[in-house]
Amino acid sequence: VPAAWQRPYLNVFKHFRVEEWKRSAREGDVAALTDARLKGTVYRIRGSVPASSYLQLPRTGTQSLGLAGRYLYLLFRPMPRKHFVVHLDVATEENQVVRISFSNLFKEFKSTATWLQFPFICGAAKGSAADRAARTSRRGLVGAAPADVRWTCLVLDLHSILSLYLNRRYGHLKSVKLCSNLLVKNLCTSDLVFDPGVTFSEAQQADLACRGVAPMPREMAFPVPKGEKWHDLYDYIRFPSEGSKLPYDSIQKSCLGPAAVSEDPIQQLPQPVTLTKAVRDRLSLIHQITSPKAVSAPW
Repeated sequence: VPAAWQRPYLNVFKHFRVEEWKRSAREGDVAALTDARLKGTVYRIRGSVPASSYLQLPRTGTQSLGLAGRYLYLLFRPMPRKHFVVHLDVATEENQVVRISFSNLFKEFKSTATWLQFPFICGAAKGSAADRAARTSRRGLVGAAPADVRWTCLVLDLHSILSLYLNRRYGHLKSVKLCSNLLVKNLCTSDLVFDPGVTFSEAQQADLACRGVAPMPREMAFPVPKGEKWHDLYDYIRFPSEGSKLPYDSIQKSCLGPAAVSEDPIQQLPQPVTLTKAVRDRLSLIHQITSPKAVSAPW
């Protein structure tokens, strides 16, 4: 259970004062800039080789963030037509360090006792050329981010990832390394599931707190213009997805499509869904591409 100072959530960039670069490190082309759409500061990490430009917390490998929240929230946008890599070092309850990496460079899932590598499949705006290509072409599913890639709220259930893939118990988050090419707004840890599409009043009316679900804290939220809906503007990816018994082998937005999503955000909590043939075919294709293969540690 997270210590009191980490509850109900911890705004990682704010707590560790990333902008001062005393408790964090940067290498290569890393710059703070104002994003007009998000109306705030974001960090741009770019470079021709992902490992050559990065933002790292904490500053050195001998330190640890010591963050015990079950969920890690990463608010980011992959750079169009580029590749990126993210590394998370987590400690199990037995203090075994496991690296969790995800990238749109990875073509398939790989695992060892101390390293999990997940392909990240960048979604394109619904109905765009890239989106249509992804539905019909194996090539469209993996690789560089599409031109119209959106800001994304990625929710990683660190507890479930270690349990499902390695049969280990999660202890705490040691470090985060964000490598090019990314725009990053913030990081957050919490034991709560934040649903950015739910307002504070809706959450109160539905008494979502008793189900461990809460609206996104204002300081972590993406702006939504009046009359617009969060899910029409941004991507929300929860990994592993709620209720999944079998491990998924790539990180991507749900393929359920608009027909499966209710207008009422509270009704979007898991319900039985009938998948169309097109969606079933795409899920099958993704599974073929990313099915695990026995591998030794790459390095």
